[in-house]
Amino acid sequence: MKLKTGFTALVMAGVLAGCVAPAPKPVATAAIQSCKADNQMQQTTLYFGLSRPAGKAITGQEWQQFVDGDVTPRFREGLTVFDAHGQWLGNDGKVAREESKALMLIHGTDAQSEAKIEALRGIYKSRFAQESVMRVDQPVCVQF
Repeated sequence: MKLKTGFTALVMAGVLAGCVAPAPKPVATAAIQSCKADNQMQQTTLYFGLSRPAGKAITGQEWQQFVDGDVTPRFREGLTVFDAHGQWLGNDGKVAREESKALMLIHGTDAQSEAKIEALRGIYKSRFAQESVMRVDQPVCVQF
């Protein structure tokens, strides 16, 4: 009798496990999955600080030269620039704030796009003595 009770409990556990609703998919993931393959792209937003560690701030003219000479030749299809005000917690425990630029790029998920983005980050860090250029990537469904 004990074996039959154990078997029944095991069967019931299996049946009840099938009654548990799966976790809902995040809306963004569901939207990308329903997106036509031709419309699936990647959105990369880069955040560029406009303060140099030592010295004057990066000027509007210097920023525009970077966009015209380095960004546009790599992303001729288009781009968007936003003015931003960034802040972060520094190694010294103090909140640091600076004017920034956000550059949004919509591109394919290919090695060439990846290389172009990483080149921009490297050029900016080197040219303007920056520790980092923050990068945020997400899949997007694009229609024109």
